[in-house]
Amino acid sequence: MSNERLPSIFEVGVVLLAFLAIVFSFIAIFKLPIQLALFVAWFVVILLGLRLGFNYESLQSSIIKGISNGLEAVIILMAVGALIGTWIAGGVVPTIIYYGLDLIHPSIFLLATLIICALTSLATGTSWGTVGTAGIAMMGIGEGLGLPLPLVAGAVLSGAYFGDKLSPLSDSTVLAASMSKVNVISHVKSMLYLDVPAFTITALLFTITGFSYSSGNLDLDRVQSIMTALNHTFNISPLMLIPALIVIGLLVMKKPSIPTISLGALVGVVWAALFQDLSFVNALETAYNGFSIESGSKFIDTLLNRGGISGMLGSIIVIILGLGIGGLLEKIGVLTVIMKTFVNKINNAGSLSTSTVFIGLFSNVFGCAMYVSLILTPKLMETSYDRMHIDRRVLSRNTEVGGTMTSGMVPWSDNGIFMAGVLGVSTLSYLPFMWMSFISIALVIIYGYTGKFIWYTSSYEKDAESDQEVIGS
Repeated sequence: MSNERLPSIFEVGVVLLAFLAIVFSFIAIFKLPIQLALFVAWFVVILLGLRLGFNYESLQSSIIKGISNGLEAVIILMAVGALIGTWIAGGVVPTIIYYGLDLIHPSIFLLATLIICALTSLATGTSWGTVGTAGIAMMGIGEGLGLPLPLVAGAVLSGAYFGDKLSPLSDSTVLAASMSKVNVISHVKSMLYLDVPAFTITALLFTITGFSYSSGNLDLDRVQSIMTALNHTFNISPLMLIPALIVIGLLVMKKPSIPTISLGALVGVVWAALFQDLSFVNALETAYNGFSIESGSKFIDTLLNRGGISGMLGSIIVIILGLGIGGLLEKIGVLTVIMKTFVNKINNAGSLSTSTVFIGLFSNVFGCAMYVSLILTPKLMETSYDRMHIDRRVLSRNTEVGGTMTSGMVPWSDNGIFMAGVLGVSTLSYLPFMWMSFISIALVIIYGYTGKFIWYTSSYEKDAESDQEVIGS
């Protein structure tokens, strides 16, 4: 144990460059799965750990500990996969698409997408569940209306992450608050100072963009043909929306998300058997294998042949491998060394806020999972906030932006892979349209350097009052 040491900044740079080289070469050059790249990266980090004097048993324990910290995400992902499969089979998602095509005009569609996904995420507390249900439906409507899918995906994600950050039901919100030692409700209130203006600006941008798609750009024949195909393939009825109302209602009542989403998947199975002419066994199978049909419409087949627990296995493996890497990086002190290089440059609230967001993004890039970022960022930054007498609410707020809002930007992270896979649009394609995330990051930095909505601890305020009394005397 006495031979263990922290890595030098050179050693940190080498291992991180090696990590990026492995990921990039596997994905871009060799066309190999990201999961294999992350598995190889495990052993690169392990080699550095051995060089630093750690024994293999302790490194393996850090992998297991890192994975265990995020296992809830794996269970949620399985439940969401089952929900997607059964809700498509049960006609829930097709019904939302059908009515959306019938009611929503393309000029306000992007704004409607933003608001619908924000409300769904706020009510349910899950961005993944929102994207997997309302998000898929809005992508279908957007494609039917002829809008660019990366733009639609940007509106979906902007709304989903907005609601997720403000919902006290959200696991990421609870994690960011608890790791920062802040009451969840106090954390949510602090987020309002950031999210309300960011959402307002984002809504304005999507409204302006939406009006550029006038009715002249809309192919009414295509829309009608899609609606006809949906009506022929599924039983379209307001009754099909009941499973969605049940799930949203239970989550609003603060019922646990995993059993609630699982119950929603089961209701989808019942609906598929009752209303969509599927046997109960075939309907139940969609919970694992997803929905599959040959309808004769390429649009419907491409959009709706998805879901199931098996469809989430790739994302689940990424989460497990990413959490393992995060545990290793924390164990051998890589993140500690990086943090120390920032500490000397942190001399005001602006540089502190900027560093927090960067650490959050860094943890997503190299930890490959949002949970890694939300766990490590507060642990690494809390001392700096306390030293500068800045309230922990600012830490939890900045952690959410750096951890949650950037998680979908990284192509090999859990969020990046899940969002791209479910929405059918690559991470780098929708990235430029994640306007809510970019605006939130900008506001965090602006607030930091201007001092707006930066709160200080009571001890700092008392010290300041004492200083004023000394000066006055």
